[in-house]
Amino acid sequence: MKLGFVSAILPDLPLHEVLALAAAHGFATVEVMSWPVGKAERRFAGVTHVDATNFSKAQADDVLALTRQHGVSISALGYYPNVLDPDESASERTVAHLKKVVAAAPLLGLKNVNTFIGRDWTKSVDDNWPRLLKVWRPLIKFAEDQGVQIGIENCPMSFGANEWPGGKNIATSPAIWRRLFSDIPLANLGLNYDPSHFAMQFMDPVSPLREFREKIFHMHAKDVEIQQDRLNEHGSFAHPMLWHQPRIPGYGVIDWARFMAALTGVGYEGPVCIEVEDDTFGKSLAGRQRALKVAGNFLRPYFA
Repeated sequence: MKLGFVSAILPDLPLHEVLALAAAHGFATVEVMSWPVGKAERRFAGVTHVDATNFSKAQADDVLALTRQHGVSISALGYYPNVLDPDESASERTVAHLKKVVAAAPLLGLKNVNTFIGRDWTKSVDDNWPRLLKVWRPLIKFAEDQGVQIGIENCPMSFGANEWPGGKNIATSPAIWRRLFSDIPLANLGLNYDPSHFAMQFMDPVSPLREFREKIFHMHAKDVEIQQDRLNEHGSFAHPMLWHQPRIPGYGVIDWARFMAALTGVGYEGPVCIEVEDDTFGKSLAGRQRALKVAGNFLRPYFA
């Protein structure tokens, strides 16, 4: 396994400074964000450290030269929109850009692209399913033709009023994963697994590892604090931001010794990238850099 981080937390730094920071803090790899250049649609979105829009072999060579210079690899390209947005034009734009990200990956020698399945948050899982298959079957085949694996993150994307009630990402549970992998039975469709999203749903983060070990292409490392007093006040059916707080590994409810033991036990050898969404360290660049350093120091013994 390689310990790294997700570049979304450093939108104010260009790629060469992101890689330099990774090297300085002993990180081996970085998941590099590849959103279209422009205004972010939400926090932690819209970050462009590799612009896939018209990505060329020459640009890829420049990026690879930076990775060699700093001794830090790229674990994956990341782009996390709502591919199943009920606004058809918005959905078409995200599909078009996701294809560009997939096409850029082989130029960088990468096999992993991470994203969300998406969802019409006003509809049930069953009512979303026909459109999911219509959009994603050709997308996964396109990625297969490029030699690229698609890792779907399991974040519910259900935090505030504009994502209520269903959330904007459907692939949140083992029951849904089984259905997804059965209906799109291509080997290059898998998971970018984040244990914090199971903990937020009051599920055991270790529970899916053995069954889905062959489908876990990439890992995010994030923790979560369940604020019991606020949960008591609002209830679990309230917007989750009312009763939980994303934290860096070691600062929330996850038992990382147990989790890393289980991850090692199922034979996972891929990237584990810290995702920082922890405002307790502050929103400044210095605070976000400190969060990365602290999280890295906490997890690094498991990678020795």
